[in-house]
Amino acid sequence: MFSEIIVNVHPSETRIAILEENRLVELFAEKKEKNILVGNIYKGIVRNVLPGMGAAFIDIGLSRTAFLHFKDINPNELSALKRKIFNKGNSSNINKILSQGDEIIVQVKKDPLGKKGARVTNNLSIPAKFLVYMPNVKKLAISRKITSSTEKNRIKTILEKIKDPSVGLIIRTDTESITEDDFIREYNGLAKTWKFIEKQIKHAKPPVCIYDDNDLSFSLVRDLFSSQVNRLVVDDKKLKNKIVSRLQQFTPEFMDRIELYQEDSPIFDAYGVEKEIESIFRSRVNLPSGGNITIQQTEALVAVDVNTGSYVGKDNYEETIEKTNAEAAYEIARQIRLRDLTGIMVADFIDMKSEKSQETVFSVLKQSLKRDRATNKVYPFSPLGLVEISRKRTRPSLLLTYTEQCPHCNGTGRLLSRDSVAVSISRWLRRAKYFLKKEPLKIIVHPNVKKFIEENPDIFKEIENKLEFITEEGIEFDKFKVFSIQTKKEYTDTYNT
Repeated sequence: MFSEIIVNVHPSETRIAILEENRLVELFAEKKEKNILVGNIYKGIVRNVLPGMGAAFIDIGLSRTAFLHFKDINPNELSALKRKIFNKGNSSNINKILSQGDEIIVQVKKDPLGKKGARVTNNLSIPAKFLVYMPNVKKLAISRKITSSTEKNRIKTILEKIKDPSVGLIIRTDTESITEDDFIREYNGLAKTWKFIEKQIKHAKPPVCIYDDNDLSFSLVRDLFSSQVNRLVVDDKKLKNKIVSRLQQFTPEFMDRIELYQEDSPIFDAYGVEKEIESIFRSRVNLPSGGNITIQQTEALVAVDVNTGSYVGKDNYEETIEKTNAEAAYEIARQIRLRDLTGIMVADFIDMKSEKSQETVFSVLKQSLKRDRATNKVYPFSPLGLVEISRKRTRPSLLLTYTEQCPHCNGTGRLLSRDSVAVSISRWLRRAKYFLKKEPLKIIVHPNVKKFIEENPDIFKEIENKLEFITEEGIEFDKFKVFSIQTKKEYTDTYNT
């Protein structure tokens, strides 16, 4: 199966699309203002030690100090005397271990939330695709999901041969059947990363972030780019160079699969991704033969209904139903990955009398979900003809990423968020720039969107056209209109995707 990753970089957000056989199956969005800190390593300063709470507050350079509990201190980093105190397990003795003004290396466990600062730990780890590198722990642990004793012994034999005795490793589930060369390559890459961190620990002046685990170039290489990906295309030279640099550390043999997109048209338009994204927020998805599925998300579960629609088949009614259901099974699996649907899902397929037909449809659904990186489970048809699917959350859903609560319906519905509307306008202008050149444009938007644009003018800093944003009574929150100031002609639909 031909698989590729398409990366679109914008000043306000970066989008990553995964395509299989030229069809969009996963979409990730990283917004500039929504920084994730979990996994980042900081060189901080102890600002306060509270024996009554068994905790210390660490300045790591954020607006609020981070919270370090006694149990999250790594005894291997302590002197012999302090380790003896720590091993007694009395958290009120934390003031005998840490003192105000001490420098300390910590890693974020939980992001800051509201008025609470980040939760941090002194036990460091560096995750990769197959291994988690623990520089200050000696243990070797294997994922419980690897149940084969033969495979466990194989992995242990390989890693005990290549790893430093002073280093600990956790073997992740995806490690199963990985070759010795893959282990060596990833372990060496992690060891190099740790050496870089050690230099930062020695020389960096606190408070400072010395390792960004959420750097896009790193997470792309670690989590998405594998031997199954035929190519990665990115439209930003700076990010492309960072990705290449990361690959040199981990998988240099994949470097020739990286391409820089330099065409005039926007990259997501060129690969047909933009049009597919529009369908993500629609409840109805059409099937190739004329049938359709309807997806409804509620707090309790996700309901998927399958309909024949305009498809009436030829002669055999059962064949018509089986074909529609099989198409629906494939599309349901794709939409689950694309929309990042999680929790409990119930698919209501069209009733089939034949058990063989049920087995065929169930097999299509199960096989299609095997490519999903998130943990999922598919349950056989129930007596009512329903199929239940459970799936673990791996990231914030696209619905929450791209929408915000509607002020007109008290949260019962959702609209594109103000920043997403502004970015959509920016993309429209980039798409039209070669046709409109520097023509002055008037753009009509909702008052709330206009206010956001006035507060964030950098979104349009690369646009050469003179722009005038105005509001109009009755315009929908997530819509906009574009007119020529000189000729009064409307261009809105002319340059839509």
